Parts: sequence; C-alpha cells; structure tokens
Amino acid sequence: MDLTELDYLERAEALRGKLYGIALLTLGGEAAAIDAVDEAVYKGYRSHKKLRQPQYFETWLIRILINVCRDELRRRKRELAVETLPETAGEQYDALPLKEAIRRLPEPLRDVIILRYFTGLTLEETATALSIPRGTVVTRQRKALSLLKLDLTAEEGAS
Repeated sequence: MDLTELDYLERAEALRGKLYGIALLTLGGEAAAIDAVDEAVYKGYRSHKKLRQPQYFETWLIRILINVCRDELRRRKRELAVETLPETAGEQYDALPLKEAIRRLPEPLRDVIILRYFTGLTLEETATALSIPRGTVVTRQRKALSLLKLDLTAEEGAS
C-alpha cells in the first residue's frame, strides 16, 4: 500500500508536536527545533513513496528528524571550530539541570533517553527509529540513566 500525499501530510501534521519535542531536546533552541522539524517533514515528503511499510511511518519520520538534528549539530561544531565565541547570557538562561545533563550525554545515549522518556516510544519503537537492536537500546538506556543520576547528584552536592 502506497502512502498518498494527503495521507503523508495528515500523519506528519499529527506528529509535529512529538517531533518538535525531540528536536527541542536535541538542539536546545526553539527556532532550531522548528527548522529541524520543517526540514524533516519536507525530506519525508520528498521520499514518502519509498516508505515500504506505512505502519512504521512514525519511527521512519523520527529517524529522518534525528538525522536532520545530527546534521545541524555537526554544522554547529564546524562553526565553533572556525570561530570561538564567548559565553553568552542566553546559555545561562536555558540551563535547567536535567536539560543540561541530557545535553552532556554522548549522542547515542542521549538519543535513547529523548525517544524513550520525552516522546514515549517503546523499546521496540526506539530500536526501529535508531536502527539498532532492542538489547542495545536497553543497555544504552541503563548507562544513560546511570550517568544522569551521577551528574545530577554531583550538581546537587555542589549547590
């Protein structure tokens, strides 16, 4: 069964809130998150005919979004390597302990935490979205939670 343009647009629109949450947690800013969601929806639209199993539409579109976010993070790293910017007050404004602790996690662990706890995907859906085995999701989740606990407990002790 092929996914029609109208079906794609309706399903993508229904997922925008969830996609925005993933992008916001991954990229850290509202404008960047909105841009990433728009780009992911556009890329999905351009290749929606290639989706062979429409029942995996949600994880497929999330995977596209994750790739868009990773591209953006790589682009930011390149920019920072070229020009060293001073610390800005804007970064301090957005420094919630949990949000910052999640941002400090290694990318593979951060992806699992965002998909599992902030978008509510199951272990199987997370594994499909990240193209990794379910056992790897479990391992990364356990390691990430352990690192977050250490990080947040250390911050509490420092306060």
